[in-house]
Amino acid sequence: MTVSAPKRPSPCLAILMAASAAALCPAAASAQTPAPLAEWQFSAGIPLQKLFQDDIPDWQVRLGAAAMLRPRYDGSSEYIVVGGPSIDIRYRDLAFASIGEGLGVNVLRGKNWRAGIALTYNLGRRGQNDSPHLDGMGNINPAPEGKLFAEYAVSKEFPLVLRIDARRSLGGSDGWVGDIGAYMPMPGSSERFFWFAGPTVTLADSRYMNAWYGVSQSQARANRPAFHARGGIRSYGFGVSAVWYFTRHWFATSDVAISQLTGDAADSPITRKATNGVFDFSINYEF
Repeated sequence: MTVSAPKRPSPCLAILMAASAAALCPAAASAQTPAPLAEWQFSAGIPLQKLFQDDIPDWQVRLGAAAMLRPRYDGSSEYIVVGGPSIDIRYRDLAFASIGEGLGVNVLRGKNWRAGIALTYNLGRRGQNDSPHLDGMGNINPAPEGKLFAEYAVSKEFPLVLRIDARRSLGGSDGWVGDIGAYMPMPGSSERFFWFAGPTVTLADSRYMNAWYGVSQSQARANRPAFHARGGIRSYGFGVSAVWYFTRHWFATSDVAISQLTGDAADSPITRKATNGVFDFSINYEF
């Protein structure tokens, strides 16, 4: 049996297809532990769905399994593979439950924008369990995170999406961190394959920076001097997210991102490599 190649739709239809598969890039079980994956990659396409689709289904449910290749900790030179479920459930343009984006509500929303709140979870850092280089650093305990976010899609003719968010750890690092990012659909999208790409910049306060990159006097060693990490720009990076439907309901997703630590995050004695990458892949079923 032969299968004909999918026909190429108009640019608007390709964008619509991409938007209707919004937030399909799930980033496995460690989604909210600091990693090079951009925050926009957890919800790629949401404002575009509203912009290009008049009738959004009441329920959108997508379930699957995912794996991620990522640094052992932010700034590590060693990589590990972690796995977990891929879950993305959305009710109208109101509420969502997602492994990557968290449990949240779109408090304010319009045709091409949304703003809301969400509760996510940070898995923390386990000191020497994550790397011998962290011996004596103690743990950053797992903790929930509160998140404020807003997204805006420019227009159908220029489907650039701008995103800003701020997250506060309710325990753990007990600090603020946030992202400013942008992305848009890329040329070559079709009815079965579509992809997004864009940059991001991450900022954090001094409390967050000291929890993840600082070294106190009691944690200092001969090869790890005491270090106070100031707030500011933590990193900048670039990400690509893709979706491929190989049947009507089954699809695969993949994310690739590169992040460059900067400032005190890059200068920290516990940072072994300032440039980190991440790759994840998932297989999903759309109900």
